[in-house]
Amino acid sequence: MKRVYIMAAIAIFIASLFASLLTLSQVHSVKTELTSRLQVRSETLAESLTESIMSSYNSGWTDGVQKIINKFTRSESLVGLSVFDNTGAMVAGSKDMPLPEDRNLINTVMLTHQGIGEFVDRGNHTYYVLIRPLYVDDVIVGSLAVAQNATYIDRNIREIWQRDLVRLLFQILIFALTILVLVRWIFFHSISTMVESLQALRRGNSQIDTIPHSSFFKPLAGEISKVTKSLRQARQSASDEARMRLEMIDSPWTAERLREFIKAYLKDRPIFVLSNREPYVHSKTKNKIEWSVPAGGVVTALEPVMEACGGTWIAHGSGNADEETADKNGRIMVPPDEPKYTLKRISLTEKEIEGYYAGFSNEALWPLCHMAHTRPLFRSDDWVEYRKVNAKFAKTLLAEIRNVKRPIVLVQDFHLALVPEMVKKSRPDALVAIFWHIPWPSPAQFSISPWRKELLGGMLKADLVGFHTQQYCNNFIETVGNEIESRLDYEQFSIFRGSHKTVIRPFPISISFPGSAEGHAEPSKKTLDELGIHVEHLVLGVDRLDYTKGILERFKGLEFFLDSNPEYQGKLTLLQIASPSREMVEKYREFAVLVTEEAERINKKFGVNGWRPIVLEKRNYSHEQLIHLYQFANVCLITSLHDGMNLVAKEYVAARNDESGVLILSEFTGASRDLNGALLINPYSAEETSAAILTALMMPKTEQQRRMKIMRTSVSDYNIYRWSAEHIKALLQLE
Repeated sequence: MKRVYIMAAIAIFIASLFASLLTLSQVHSVKTELTSRLQVRSETLAESLTESIMSSYNSGWTDGVQKIINKFTRSESLVGLSVFDNTGAMVAGSKDMPLPEDRNLINTVMLTHQGIGEFVDRGNHTYYVLIRPLYVDDVIVGSLAVAQNATYIDRNIREIWQRDLVRLLFQILIFALTILVLVRWIFFHSISTMVESLQALRRGNSQIDTIPHSSFFKPLAGEISKVTKSLRQARQSASDEARMRLEMIDSPWTAERLREFIKAYLKDRPIFVLSNREPYVHSKTKNKIEWSVPAGGVVTALEPVMEACGGTWIAHGSGNADEETADKNGRIMVPPDEPKYTLKRISLTEKEIEGYYAGFSNEALWPLCHMAHTRPLFRSDDWVEYRKVNAKFAKTLLAEIRNVKRPIVLVQDFHLALVPEMVKKSRPDALVAIFWHIPWPSPAQFSISPWRKELLGGMLKADLVGFHTQQYCNNFIETVGNEIESRLDYEQFSIFRGSHKTVIRPFPISISFPGSAEGHAEPSKKTLDELGIHVEHLVLGVDRLDYTKGILERFKGLEFFLDSNPEYQGKLTLLQIASPSREMVEKYREFAVLVTEEAERINKKFGVNGWRPIVLEKRNYSHEQLIHLYQFANVCLITSLHDGMNLVAKEYVAARNDESGVLILSEFTGASRDLNGALLINPYSAEETSAAILTALMMPKTEQQRRMKIMRTSVSDYNIYRWSAEHIKALLQLE
């Protein structure tokens, strides 16, 4: 549509330019004709007045000359007359005679024996002044100046421009309206109808057999209808194959297989997901609304599942245009370009965000669960807001499932630990699972929380509690044993409180693979060129700007490497993508400053001739941009100090279709249990990090491919679709 408007604008510009040239030609012609007439009239008038004036002038009767001048200047067109002697001095003349500013012009006329005409401007009026010599017996004795009103020439020219401009504007308006009608009712309407039909077909509407069209698009619509029939047949074949594979353990998990699994096991029971972060954020910039996908493992993991399964995702609406884009109930269909499920947004006040999110979630629970040497801050005001917001999420969910029998509720992460208990009190028939996306600490570490019993009590009302690793499950069940009166069943790994049973299970989360790099365009070096990175070896780090990710330790390791291996100076660059995170929290703001200062220090130490060992990008990158960077990076360096899983490691592996590249991975990540082909390091040791970088750069291609093949098989066998299926299946088995 935008291109149509651009083409219409170009056509209007060309037409306007052509019309302006025609008007300019007409103006020139009219001006030339009117000026010529005025000059002829001035010559004739001057010649006819010469005899009357000369009789009095020759006799020296100045008053007689003045009387003649006064008699003839009563005409509107004749503005003034003046007579000058042979020295250029005025003998007689009209009052306010508009003479040229160049008074030597009179002497020039007498010297050249030729009359001279000139236009003179006075205020808002224009005059034509003709000066011609006066003769007595072929001797010049003076000169006569005749001034006529020439304002009408400018007025005629102005009227021509105004008339043609009005005509041009009217023509442009008619032209624009014609284009609008043609585009709207013939092109846009027909294309929109065809697009809607194609979207419905892509969403699985099997009722559409042909694509609606106008006669203009009949050939195109016919071809599209044939393609859609083939697509429907292919989809049906894929669906049949997915159903056949449901019970085949070794068959790959895909979005289609997960969809068939949901149909077979849930039998149209809807899924409700609750998380703090929403999958799509709508923001208004310069009166334009745009959407974006926020960074974070929860969104990365769950978005493909919701696209495959449908359902409702309830989350905090954090965008400044979220309310504007949602309906009156806070709902919107997403993804924006191809809606497949419902996003229900919850509005939070600044006080609630400050206490629940910035305070209790990120200054208390986050450092409590991560062994990153940051002291948790427990404030009673934050705890009050945390409970209030959890209650708001629970209330919103209960309203959504009011008329739903036996709903399935998947609560995500540490922000909503109290929600399972709140939901179960009102809807004991609901199947509730909570997945804890970050590590669960040791019982001794968790015991410092003043509200540890309330948190555990909220979680234990869930039917299923999931973690990334078995170690986190062990820590959790030991924590419950220390803090809550309950019965622990280590054989089934379950916890009983009264009559309620909670099962604890490890579900190592993953990504949508195959599919992370497939279908993308050929990798482009555009991003690297824009950043001025032209080196032999590219080391890549992709993280949120979080103190648990070990970014400072990564920089220390790189510094140690460049000191120990100076031959790589100028040949290697670490591109660190550090997406802004939790900027409202003071600790994160301080950490961002430290990261910037450390990068600048190392660059100042080693940088030469425009080469920087560290290129720090503190902004979000799109998924496609990251895919290209993954494919160009010789090494992906992950140095998390403590991480529940770390999906960047798996995204890097999935992107390497060429089965080359080396993954250096912190042993303190959940991913280190799954990716056996990675080089594992202790990120606190700069020497280990340096040695791993050198090993990675010197590793033969055959060894790279052997290791990468092992990791790609691991990610492929246990992708996000299998994670979701096992998660849901384990929950359904508890009924």
